[in-house]
Amino acid sequence: MRKSRNMGANHSHKTPVFDENEDVNFDHFQILRAIGKGSFGKVCIVQKRDTKKMYAMKYMNKQKCIERDEVRNVFRELQIMQRLEHPFLVNLWYSFQDEEDMFMVVDLLLGGDLRYHLQQNVHFNEEAVKLYVCELALALDYLQRYNIIHRDIKPDNILLDEHGHVHITDFNIATVVKDSEKATSMAGTKPYMAPELFQTFLEGGPGYSYPVDWWSLGITSYELLRGWLLVKEPECRPSNLKDIQNSPYLADVNWDAVLEKNLPPAFVPNQKGRLNCDPTFELEEMILESKPLHKKKKRLAKNKSKDSGKESSPLNGHLQQCLETVHNDFTIFNREKFRKSRAEDGQTSKIENETCSQMHEKTQDGQNNNVLEPFYTSVPS
Repeated sequence: MRKSRNMGANHSHKTPVFDENEDVNFDHFQILRAIGKGSFGKVCIVQKRDTKKMYAMKYMNKQKCIERDEVRNVFRELQIMQRLEHPFLVNLWYSFQDEEDMFMVVDLLLGGDLRYHLQQNVHFNEEAVKLYVCELALALDYLQRYNIIHRDIKPDNILLDEHGHVHITDFNIATVVKDSEKATSMAGTKPYMAPELFQTFLEGGPGYSYPVDWWSLGITSYELLRGWLLVKEPECRPSNLKDIQNSPYLADVNWDAVLEKNLPPAFVPNQKGRLNCDPTFELEEMILESKPLHKKKKRLAKNKSKDSGKESSPLNGHLQQCLETVHNDFTIFNREKFRKSRAEDGQTSKIENETCSQMHEKTQDGQNNNVLEPFYTSVPS
């Protein structure tokens, strides 16, 4: 291990002179202190001996990279970062190697990453997040113009400078696509990954492109505003009305007014001659559907006439049994009669309790599906 004098405690004030034609190497930098550690790389603050400028230096052990099949990612990150320079990126300044390590010297951002500040319970207000979104949007647009998908936008990879501006870092899993090409590999951090990325991996979809970064930006901005992400464990997330009503964000809501529909919605759909639905649904029903609903009456009458006077062909016995069970168990309901009966009998609570009890008995643990289960498990699709 290097002695303390080599870590910056006692160094010569004489500025060294390096040959301009010499490649920058490890000797050109003074190591000051470590500030980060990853799975196969570390980050430290360095000062360039001749210019006295401060940087962050990431160094990655070659053997570990090889053992973990990460060399390709390191090379790709270098190739990508060499092409880029933007006010809201962590820009690469130098890269070099020795027998043990590969080195990347980049902008030094001393404001910490947004994950750190979230863990410190920093509250980001809407004004702050709005500026972050604007700055990050400019950076993502710049990357898109260079055909780059970052694929790992999240608070951990967004660093603040001393003035509080944001900078995107870590291009380790970034990829380059050209023209109409799509990326297809599974890459990213799951809570921030867009749906089409999962679809591509699980269902063999058409691939994904730049929009996945904008999805991640949306998730990140939500997390910054709320202070947390979507929570998997049911016991750790809001699970009833009281939890929602106790949220500070909804502290000023008049819930009685909400129930009575006395609060005017911010958006009112246009009702002038419009159904506010996609007209292709109706066209598909009329043109493509083999048994369209609007011809059901005529179709059933025709089938009934065709079958009259002759014995109909028997259905599969098990299928027939299931159909009969569904027919017998189906609940017929008429709200007008229900309301009239309730008003006449004055037994609102009794009727409601009986109805809820019956529904609970039928739906508890999916019991209402049991009659069909043998059919779906025994009849091939």
